[in-house]
Amino acid sequence: MKKGNKGKLSLYDKVFKPVHYTLENGSTIDEKRSRVPLILVILVIATIAAGEVTGFSFSTLVNRISYFFVILSDMVPPDWSYMPRVWQPLMDTIKMSLLGSFIGAVLCIPFSVLCSSNLVSKKVITGFFKLFYSIVRTLPTLVIALIATYIFGLGTFAGTVAIAVFTFAYCGKILYEQIETVDMGSYEALQALGMGRISAIRYAVWPQVLPSFISTVLFCFEGNVRYASILGYVGAGGLGIILNERIGWMEYARVGMILLSLFFTVVIIELISSRLRARLVQGEN
Repeated sequence: MKKGNKGKLSLYDKVFKPVHYTLENGSTIDEKRSRVPLILVILVIATIAAGEVTGFSFSTLVNRISYFFVILSDMVPPDWSYMPRVWQPLMDTIKMSLLGSFIGAVLCIPFSVLCSSNLVSKKVITGFFKLFYSIVRTLPTLVIALIATYIFGLGTFAGTVAIAVFTFAYCGKILYEQIETVDMGSYEALQALGMGRISAIRYAVWPQVLPSFISTVLFCFEGNVRYASILGYVGAGGLGIILNERIGWMEYARVGMILLSLFFTVVIIELISSRLRARLVQGEN
């Protein structure tokens, strides 16, 4: 609520005029109307416009959704005899995710330091590397995997490169944001004592961000296992290759076996990762 504010009214307030209240002492108070209705109207209009542009139809969705359950029912029960063919691609998917996550997490550390405005005083340097991160983040993982297959050939190496690039961009952005929020007192104290900048970062800044950074990498690794399973669609190895083949041949029972194995793998990895992240949080506190 604001008083004596008529000369500073926005266009919205001019259309939907504030409510005037008179207090017992004779003074008046103007209460501006909520902008929530305007926001809701804009969202509704934007949703309708998006539906028109994309050709979205509720009737089509209702009429065709039953086909999804037909395919789903064909996956049950899964073809257990196909499991021996799943083990090797599944292990390839896990190895791609693990190695790619590790490489991307290690490579992003120096770049994130160069992005941190509290460690690098030159805005040209920090701005350049932040822009670099933004460019890398705009590239979809499948596109990176496709480019990698053209450069390095078909197989898990291309998939590992794609996952490493994604991890590099994702973890790097979060890391430099964490670095920019650390307490710089110990860093400045070590530099005042004559310690070099890199050593001061190592002993003063890095211990503050390490637990959160490892937690972020573990969380990213969980997602990478799921993402790696579809990289085979562009020839980058892993479960995606046999998944694409079985869907193409409409062997949905075998597709169900592949998805079931992936589901249990992801659940196990998430349980282990959650336990590790919980220990990191306890250690940080």
